[in-house]
Amino acid sequence: MPVDELSTLFGALADPTRRAILARLASGEASVTELAEPFDMSLPAISKHLKVLERAGLIERGRNAQYRPCRIRPEG
Repeated sequence: MPVDELSTLFGALADPTRRAILARLASGEASVTELAEPFDMSLPAISKHLKVLERAGLIERGRNAQYRPCRIRPEG
């Protein structure tokens, strides 16, 4: 894995909120609203965390009409 990819990955994992989101997703997919429930954060703030995790290749987000489930990305 190139150094830039490692930096992105470790940067994503450095934040405790993002680690907590990953821990929640380990039990199954969830919507942004469901992921935001345990945190004192707005939905846009949670979405920013999800974008960081997605850029790092740790999660993926689906699209099902208005519902955008988030899930841990399976290893490819």
